[in-house]
Amino acid sequence: MISATLLLLTSIMQPTLVSTDLRCENLTHPLGIDQQKPRLSWKVAASQAGLHNLSQSAYRILVATDRAHLSEGKADLWDSGRIASADTFGVEYAGKALKSGEHCWWTVQTSDQGGTPSEWTKAAEFSIGLLEPEDWHADWIGFQTPDGASDTWIPEIGTIKNPLVLRPATYFRKDFAASSKLKRATAYVTALGLVDLHINGKRVSDDLFTPGWTDYDKRVYYRTYDVTYSINEGQNAVGAILGDGWYSGYVGYGGHRAHYGDRPRVRVQIDLEYSDGRVEHVGTSSDWHAGTGPVLQQDFLMGETYDARLEAAGWDKPGFKAAGWQASEKVNGLNPAVEAYPAQPVRAYQHLKAKTVTEPRPGVFVIDFGQNLAGFVHLKLQGKPGQHIGLRFAERVNADGTLYVANLRGARATDNYICKGTGVEDWEPRFTFHGFQYAEVIGLSEKPGPDDVVAVAISNATPEVGHIETSDPMINRLSANAWWTQKMNFIDIPTDCPQRDERLGWTGDAQAYIRTACSFSDVQAFFTKWLVALDDDQRADGQFPMVAPTKVAGDDGGPAWADAGVICPWTIYHVYGDKHLLAQHYPAMRKFVEFTRKRCTADLLPPEKFHCFGDWVNVNSPTPPQVIFEAYFAYSTHLVAESARALGYEEDARRYDELFEKVKAAFNKEYVAADGVVAGNTQCSYVLALAFDLLDTKMAEKAAAHLVADIESRGWHLSTGFVGTRDIMQALSKIGRNDVAFRLLHNTTYPSWGFEVEHGATSIWERWDAWTPDKGLQDPDMNSFAHYAYGAVMGWVFQQVGGIDTLEPGFGKIRIAPQIDPHLTWAKTHFDSVRGRIGVDWKISQGKLELTVEIPPNTTAEVAVPTRDGGEVRSDSAPIGLSIHGATKYSLGSGKYLFTTEWPE
Repeated sequence: MISATLLLLTSIMQPTLVSTDLRCENLTHPLGIDQQKPRLSWKVAASQAGLHNLSQSAYRILVATDRAHLSEGKADLWDSGRIASADTFGVEYAGKALKSGEHCWWTVQTSDQGGTPSEWTKAAEFSIGLLEPEDWHADWIGFQTPDGASDTWIPEIGTIKNPLVLRPATYFRKDFAASSKLKRATAYVTALGLVDLHINGKRVSDDLFTPGWTDYDKRVYYRTYDVTYSINEGQNAVGAILGDGWYSGYVGYGGHRAHYGDRPRVRVQIDLEYSDGRVEHVGTSSDWHAGTGPVLQQDFLMGETYDARLEAAGWDKPGFKAAGWQASEKVNGLNPAVEAYPAQPVRAYQHLKAKTVTEPRPGVFVIDFGQNLAGFVHLKLQGKPGQHIGLRFAERVNADGTLYVANLRGARATDNYICKGTGVEDWEPRFTFHGFQYAEVIGLSEKPGPDDVVAVAISNATPEVGHIETSDPMINRLSANAWWTQKMNFIDIPTDCPQRDERLGWTGDAQAYIRTACSFSDVQAFFTKWLVALDDDQRADGQFPMVAPTKVAGDDGGPAWADAGVICPWTIYHVYGDKHLLAQHYPAMRKFVEFTRKRCTADLLPPEKFHCFGDWVNVNSPTPPQVIFEAYFAYSTHLVAESARALGYEEDARRYDELFEKVKAAFNKEYVAADGVVAGNTQCSYVLALAFDLLDTKMAEKAAAHLVADIESRGWHLSTGFVGTRDIMQALSKIGRNDVAFRLLHNTTYPSWGFEVEHGATSIWERWDAWTPDKGLQDPDMNSFAHYAYGAVMGWVFQQVGGIDTLEPGFGKIRIAPQIDPHLTWAKTHFDSVRGRIGVDWKISQGKLELTVEIPPNTTAEVAVPTRDGGEVRSDSAPIGLSIHGATKYSLGSGKYLFTTEWPE
């Protein structure tokens, strides 16, 4: 007894919390941020297993210009002192004014519920970028590359006169000197186009497609790199390779390029800081030399051609003799705002080797990588001088094993490599990517081996935070398909598909899928970037566009597309508690609802004419556009009211609450019959009315019966398109019909998610009938095999099968209520919320249900344990003093809990 008491006292005296995952502006160790008052975040975790009911009572933050200062307990920039608060994210820096180029280190100490402080965390870093225009000591430069290299070589066809404009990449370089006692070197790089920065013979980063896609007329981003260890005392060289990218290359359908400008531009600045306080600037100007090199053609949609024979060894090293290179051109009159890139960069995240290699025609090898992905291939080969290797890409193959490329439309998706012939050669493109599962290789002298042609999957480097695995392999494959499709389409912006001539930031797709995206990955920073582009392209009258950035498609999004401007900021706030982002976008959200109100009739009904995509690619079940318009008008109005309340705008909250009630009344009067039939009598009509709470209780019951009846009449299949599928499962859960939802989830006949999986899908299809046994492939004009919209079902799976959701923004209060899917015997789910890991693990075995729940510190959870026939719930892992026997719902603090209950067969 004495030893146990001593052990308990010792444990009380020890800190029960540790702090982890330090972030600044929602990023880990970001360099070159634009905020003078950056927001700092961390998570708290239990210091040892077995602890319960832990919470943070206070924190203290130290910020210093030198890492060594922190280890000595010094903070020359900010010592917050002990702040009595449970806040762990979005804590605004409140120290000395931060200036351009300032490099900062920070640490945090948290106190637990008893006031015992933790150890100081390992120091994290961030740096300030170039805050003012005068901080740039570099010009925009360009070079008039020739158009003569626009011929191309197509596998199986040969060299053809290219009707497209495909220009070579431009190479820039400059020698410069660095003195001794260099303290730090920082590179800032931006482009109207795409740029790779080199210093002394090496790329400074593996980031792809720097600096990203924006409305270049309004803003362009820059990236910041610490290049201290790339700089030598004495002579150095800096180089940049510039490609067209989104700025001047082909974008979207229609075969048009140069949407922002005909020629790309680049701007680079290297700041050399010395220990004596001196700062030297090396910046782009007319004294940089420019020329062309081995990248003969480069375009996102069309592909890249690389002639290794044209490589100029040492072009990015000091002392290179740039024979034939010319002075670059200083470009005046470019005035977009230049801002720090606010998200994770695009990078390679997985390499896949061939599953099979076939030879449908002599010398034509088709590689199946076993997974639809977005990216390119890495070649490793030993060829003859001038040997030409052709690469084409596709999602599908024809019956004879050749590539099916019809659904690529105008995207050529062809890469070419011409061998140098001097040994083993490695190559992968830098200025293009493709959506593919299959790659055709032509020009090889023999069948490629497993390391010769490797697929490189790319995406924004968003941290992975959620995973669900079940006893059903089909559901696991569906989850993987949704995740892969998300990765394929989160390449700088949330696109529709990565393979054909589109790849636009469709707003309807984004709002339909965003909640599921948050379940798989930490997309807070990713959407922070894209939502700026969405607001940039909001019309003066308040309407949001179809796509953002707005090119090719129009500026009138229409119902369920334009509403992304409201739904997406609200969802990021709801999941991450990001009130700063919500406040940033609230004016645009409010402006959109006012636009919608003003265009309505006096009865708040839709105008006579308006654009609407409808329930896109539904299964022969079109929903009246007026129903979609009115339902989304109500929903966005409700979210704006909730946003106003969260931000403390009480008058706005009251105003939009009242408007919501009026729109709801108009919806019922115009579109809902006395028997509960919603106009159109489609699944989508009922789903919108139920999911958006547009019906009173009795009418909701009638509408629910009609919804279930329609599903049953179709052999327990859905008929919804993008709009209805977004919410059909949530609506069924809301009306207490998870039994119907589970039937839909596990269907394997057309149309269903399982149908796709059963027929080999490794991603989410654009349309339910992308391929069917009786009709084969759908119309190639619109038939992508990588659209994430229908993958939104996985958000529901996380919330229902996994049982994890938030009861308040930012998961301070958690809902844990797993629904036992009768088709499953177990499910394991975890989600790393902004506050820490939430875990739910349930299994049924030998007549018992075991439920293990993990709740992070600094939160509380409402846990609902499923039972059968009022069975008793038991737990031997609950903390002392908690009596749970016989109950099924509990309010619990942090910790790990095991519940058991009888579960008769």
